[in-house]
Amino acid sequence: MDRFLSSAVNRIDAKGRVSVPAHFRAVVQKRGYVDLYALRGLDVPAMDVGGLDLLDRYEQRIALEDPFLQTADDMSFFCHGDGTFLKLDQDGRITMSDFIREHTGISSEVAFVGRGNFFQVWEPGRLAAYGAQARARLLQLRQGTKAHEAKAGERPE
Repeated sequence: MDRFLSSAVNRIDAKGRVSVPAHFRAVVQKRGYVDLYALRGLDVPAMDVGGLDLLDRYEQRIALEDPFLQTADDMSFFCHGDGTFLKLDQDGRITMSDFIREHTGISSEVAFVGRGNFFQVWEPGRLAAYGAQARARLLQLRQGTKAHEAKAGERPE
């Protein structure tokens, strides 16, 4: 088990902490993550969370840009200014800071969703809405592909 898969919803305790799902903690431990890097989603009200390899991936991409152009500056602002480090406590909990809550809308519960090499934290209702939209987009894509395949299979007489 070396990928973040599945989803779970956990309650935030009175001190603002939430337990990271056990199967996610197992991946964190297997990968040897000491700190977790969390980045505000660019186009969704979620936080992308992973190890330093996630931050490294963004920084490698920034390094390909001309440092004197706005794009490099914007990318750095995004991955450094919209990012933070999270610490797993001894019981596998992370703190839901104002930084995270303001972006996600999280109040009393946290939805965790695996994304392969990283995971996301969402407000559960927003995740449900996003999931429904994603499924609708994929269904539309599938139906469009089937229609295109059917047309391609037709031969003019």
